[in-house]
Amino acid sequence: MTQVRTRFAPSPTGYLHIGGARTALFNYLFARHHRGQFILRIEDTDRQRSTPEAIDAIIQAMEWLQLDYDEGPFYQTQRLPLYQKRVQQLLAQGNAYPCVCTPDQLDAKRQIAQKEKRKPIYDGTCRPPEGAVATLPADQSYTVRFRSPREGTTVVADAVKGAVSFDNRELDDLIIARSDGTPTYNFCVVVDDIEMAITHIIRGDDHLANTPRQIQLYRALGHQTPQFAHLPLILGTDKARLSKRHGATSVMAYRDMGYFPEAVLNYLVRLGWSHGDQEIFSRAELIEKFSLESVGKSAGIFNPEKFLWVNSYYLKELPLSRLADDIIPFIVAKGYPVPQDKSWLERMIETLRERSKTLVELVDAAGFYLMDDISIDETAARKFLTAEIRGPLDKLMDKLAGLDEFTEANIEQVFSAVLQELGLSMGKLAQPVRVALTGSTVSPGIHEVIAVLGKERTIKRLRSALQRLPP
Repeated sequence: MTQVRTRFAPSPTGYLHIGGARTALFNYLFARHHRGQFILRIEDTDRQRSTPEAIDAIIQAMEWLQLDYDEGPFYQTQRLPLYQKRVQQLLAQGNAYPCVCTPDQLDAKRQIAQKEKRKPIYDGTCRPPEGAVATLPADQSYTVRFRSPREGTTVVADAVKGAVSFDNRELDDLIIARSDGTPTYNFCVVVDDIEMAITHIIRGDDHLANTPRQIQLYRALGHQTPQFAHLPLILGTDKARLSKRHGATSVMAYRDMGYFPEAVLNYLVRLGWSHGDQEIFSRAELIEKFSLESVGKSAGIFNPEKFLWVNSYYLKELPLSRLADDIIPFIVAKGYPVPQDKSWLERMIETLRERSKTLVELVDAAGFYLMDDISIDETAARKFLTAEIRGPLDKLMDKLAGLDEFTEANIEQVFSAVLQELGLSMGKLAQPVRVALTGSTVSPGIHEVIAVLGKERTIKRLRSALQRLPP
């Protein structure tokens, strides 16, 4: 078998969206599964809409997702002589011809076709007779059109959809070079895929309509057609095409929301592909198990709640050392001081990750750990920081101050001793302490909180709470 070569070829007109990331992922996995090559090609021939910022955003997203490519990035704007050479080849073969029809003339033809309820395709005004090679006009502006077959059908042998037939009479003579000499999208795609020896083209099924034209171009240029695989669309839960109203569509927006690249890839791969009932896959498992035969024909439904569940799984399972590194940008973004002790940061994360689904949520919940100037909820203070709690808080504070080893186990023993001496239930002491230390009635286990805060900060906050108690 020829070495598998796939490509991801985004147009840099904006951020890398969810659908594009899934396409990149499927190409990456297919290449890695077959020990092939994965190529990144930037299709930037649309000069007006393509921007350097969009190119940077795409490359950053690929790096964040760790979709490492073997070749590239290639840029179509740097390959214009290659396309022009291929245009000349088709002209010399008689497979292309100059068209002097003006935009106004073409627009008038379209309007007539619409009034007559015909498909507005080019009528072949400038098309030379069969077998003739056209002469290029010397004194007129012209585009170059591909001479499309007029009879028969073009069949797309698709690895996902099966055989899809197109009537050649419905395919007009495609413009392959504009009047200024610049090549058009469909032509550049075919030339690049030939030059890069692409064996498999895996892309969204919104490209299916372009495929018969591209197959005809492959044949005219004397090259074998690659294997096509058109992926089903991604829809929102309302079955409409995915858009901003269904949630963020940018991959990097999810990074900024505190999602993990593993979670993004794991969720995206299940939008159109499956392996039994398995939901969570390591990268190695995905590479091992991925195949086009397991890509479904129906649209994938983007479910934000399911996506969040996948991310929460990784938040609970990833190593604490990794999380301690990943969380730092979110601490900075919140304006909190960054702890210098990584082991302390790991202990803090461990107390919060069961209650959080994203790194943003975790940092939001970690405010009382990261800042000493905490604000205490007034309703909670009125309910729990009462005069009756002064004695128990005093006793607890004294016993905590006397601990030589400020461990969770020793803290729990101190609590038990105070409760036993005073005949209190755990809730009668734990809630006032929780409010004093965190400002809220909701937190991780109180022994964990005290152990992570440490002796000095715990006693300081208990003392501050005692000062605000009513007489």
